[in-house]
Amino acid sequence: MAPTLRPSRALFRFSGEDAQKLLFDVVTGRLLAEPGPALWWALLSPQGKIQAEGLSTYEDGAFWLDVDAGVADAFHKRMRMYKLRAAVEIADLRATHAVGWDGGAAHTRVIGSEADARAWEPADEGYAAARIAAGIAEQGPDFAADSVFPHDIGMDFLGGVDFKKGCYIGQEVVSRMQHRGTARRRPVIVSGIEAPAGSAVVAGGREAGTIGQVVGGKAVGIVRLDRIEDPAAVTVGGKPVSVALPDWATYKFGESAAEA
Repeated sequence: MAPTLRPSRALFRFSGEDAQKLLFDVVTGRLLAEPGPALWWALLSPQGKIQAEGLSTYEDGAFWLDVDAGVADAFHKRMRMYKLRAAVEIADLRATHAVGWDGGAAHTRVIGSEADARAWEPADEGYAAARIAAGIAEQGPDFAADSVFPHDIGMDFLGGVDFKKGCYIGQEVVSRMQHRGTARRRPVIVSGIEAPAGSAVVAGGREAGTIGQVVGGKAVGIVRLDRIEDPAAVTVGGKPVSVALPDWATYKFGESAAEA
């Protein structure tokens, strides 16, 4: 089966003797110069908010990172600033390469040349449907830059944050949230939606969060758990919806975050 094109993703290659050190010191994930499965990572602001996120693999002596196309220019500019005089080459591959997925798993990324991608399946909603079913939020369709913390989208559960590797941009805020248990918002799966992305999730007469991209009446909602005491009494767009926790979640509806 041919990969399916994901035109919303922009690809960058980081190479050079200091590439691992740059990425290790700047982004949230443990990106090592070793072949293996794609790893989730984020570039944060000093305040701990996500500015870019995506997957990374190491192959052919380089790191291959994809980001939402809407933040690609800002990501490229910021990483060039962080590298200073380090021996790192950052190649913008938007004009020469494409990102896709294999149609079998929501996080199996495929990279190919522009020529390779001509034989791929055209973009569809398959990837979005798969990640929504898994409770995975994505920058662009579900949230904007500088609007969420890694904990808000479950990166602490899914290997997107390494809490042992030491400092990176925004590390102090993320580490404090982790050790004090102050994460207030979490991703949930919302079903039965008849409203557009960005609509409010309302529980007990109060807004608890918002939904992201809607596919087949389902979306990932980033919500305040403490405001959903009764999951059966939640509405979006004024109509009842169902809310469920992702299979990987250990958090519960009605939980209150510890005070900072």
